[in-house]
Amino acid sequence: MRNHSYSVYIIAGKSRVLYIGMTNNLERRVYEHKNDLVEGFSKKYRCHRLVYCELFDEVLKAIDREKQLKRWSRAKKIWLIERQNPAWEDLAAEWYVRHRYQPDQPVPPLAS
Repeated sequence: MRNHSYSVYIIAGKSRVLYIGMTNNLERRVYEHKNDLVEGFSKKYRCHRLVYCELFDEVLKAIDREKQLKRWSRAKKIWLIERQNPAWEDLAAEWYVRHRYQPDQPVPPLAS
């Protein structure tokens, strides 16, 4: 049986506007947010900074947690973020420095 992992995450904009989401591939999803590849709220408000995430091994638990966080007040969401990440640093800041993840990009040929 294959192990699955799911992430509930919070992405913030410079003005600290918050987007809460759930995914089965956090690295891919953060890449999409950072590069405005998906139309909607996070693109409109330029939410590019991963400030919080939780991991789950069951999809239903992740969905329940995402729904719970979305119901919380803004103050409670900020409290949650600042418990784990008081400086609101981008937790994915160095994920793409060496272009580890590039969807649909062919591998360049080796130098001769």
